[in-house]
Amino acid sequence: MKGPLFYSKILLFGEYGIIRDSKGLSIPYNFYNGALKSDGSTASEAIKSNGNLKRFVTYLTDLQKEQPELVTFELATLENDVANGMYFDSSIPQGYGVGSSGALVAAIYDKYANNKITVLENLTREKLLQLKNIFAQMESFFHGKSSGLDPLNSYLSIPILINSKDNIEATGIPTQSFDGKGAVFLLDSGIVGETAPMVNIFMENLKDKGFRTMLKNQFVKYTDACVENFLGGDMKSLFSNTKKLSKVVLNNFKPMIPEEFHGIWQKGIDTNDYYLKLCGSGGGGYILGFTEDLEKAKMSLKDYKLEVVYQF
Repeated sequence: MKGPLFYSKILLFGEYGIIRDSKGLSIPYNFYNGALKSDGSTASEAIKSNGNLKRFVTYLTDLQKEQPELVTFELATLENDVANGMYFDSSIPQGYGVGSSGALVAAIYDKYANNKITVLENLTREKLLQLKNIFAQMESFFHGKSSGLDPLNSYLSIPILINSKDNIEATGIPTQSFDGKGAVFLLDSGIVGETAPMVNIFMENLKDKGFRTMLKNQFVKYTDACVENFLGGDMKSLFSNTKKLSKVVLNNFKPMIPEEFHGIWQKGIDTNDYYLKLCGSGGGGYILGFTEDLEKAKMSLKDYKLEVVYQF
């Protein structure tokens, strides 16, 4: 038995900013996916995943007791399936900022939630927010505080525009052009990132007035501009604002950027061959890159593995 596939996601813009009500834009990334499986596998990954699911079931049981009006599950069926060795078979790298726990949450909700909201119905803003709230509570099991956006993206498999905490909508993005020179790519840092410690650093920094001012006047401002430029297909402005955003991140989010990448981050800003930004919470995993000339970026970053996410 194998469940439907749930895809990874990429938050193109809005990491950390959405905690402070910036805009955000999240897109599905179909290169990686995961599905629930019950095939009696005794592989170590399957056993580890099954152990994780056991703990998750306990968490969901408590969640249902505490907030029955939020969501209820077919708990007996879920417990039984997990007891019989069900696991989440996933190609999504963990700790890479592409939504590994989000896909799992989406898969569990899809299969076991009662009265679930489906992608086939008219997705009003209320329904999207309700889904986001359910997913935020479910995903908190994995890393403390969750926005619910990763599972939402994985579950619906459509681009999602975040206007503010309480205002999200499904959106269309400009069509890809596979012979276009411009591209968004992923750069593998080769290090696994942990979300919770990074978010804690950010929350600590928020106590500093100077940091809050920088967020509002620079970080959120450029993030919002990037989202608008991207959706409007204004690539010239997009690169100008992405460069500003890349600088702000390098100057103010150093702990989130693995040390060996500080140099190539700066190199991109200096040469304009590419601009780097955080993908997810940072601290490792993937780094997101934007370039107007993919071949130039590949030459400049020839020692690294680039995965193209989107071409224009």
